[in-house]
Amino acid sequence: MKKYLVIGNPIDHSLSPELHNYWIKKNNINAIYEKKKIHSEEIKNIISELKDNLIHGINVTVPFKKVVIPYMNQLSPEAESTQSVNTIYLSDGKIIGHNTDIAGFELSIKKIKYNVAGKKVLILGAGGVVPSIIVALYRMNVSKITISNRTKEKAENLKTLFKELEIVDWGDNTYFDIIINATSIGLNKNEKIDLDFSKTENNKLFYDVIYNPNETNFLKMGQSLGNITENGKMMFIYQAHQAFTVWHKLMPEINDEVIKIVTND
Repeated sequence: MKKYLVIGNPIDHSLSPELHNYWIKKNNINAIYEKKKIHSEEIKNIISELKDNLIHGINVTVPFKKVVIPYMNQLSPEAESTQSVNTIYLSDGKIIGHNTDIAGFELSIKKIKYNVAGKKVLILGAGGVVPSIIVALYRMNVSKITISNRTKEKAENLKTLFKELEIVDWGDNTYFDIIINATSIGLNKNEKIDLDFSKTENNKLFYDVIYNPNETNFLKMGQSLGNITENGKMMFIYQAHQAFTVWHKLMPEINDEVIKIVTND
């Protein structure tokens, strides 16, 4: 039986095993997918298990999407452009680091039929998934991306990859058409982002990459102000769909049952 894994810290909130195991069963694949909370010093051993065929594929979530890069033999163009890896596999004896978050975000925006071309975007956070969102947004021809992070230096570091970014202080609510919460604030249902959006015009897009819980306080607040809201469930499903396809060489179906797995709050 083949073994697949998602690694991260924290990891309890991840629904990756439910989703992948559903597809594994549906497609009669002899495999199991599990989640594992790890510390950075354990990464080397886990990658060794992949090389020894004890593990057959790894998904990577916060805070290890950049940390795993030195252990890769090769990066896909997507992983190279973002310096972020969320999917790892073995090919011809080489450890390949790939990124399916770019496609995941792009497809999730296309699904809600929201045209981002020419729009101004404010991203809260500068962590693991942000480079992927930036690449996807530039692909979709947004006019401007502004980053605000509680630790400004971390946001400034993104400018080494993306020169055109504007960095603002946390709490400086610059004008935006789209605001994306890419922080972990909201994984706990009681957490609130300490920013005031009460003067924001309505009909903006409030997007939260968090999918569990189904509706964060950030989205509730956006909705109460008359804005469009979307959580990260479809991004999560699409990025998993791409990883599954890479590993198993088949494209699983995204149906109502799959969406129900992820919206099971």
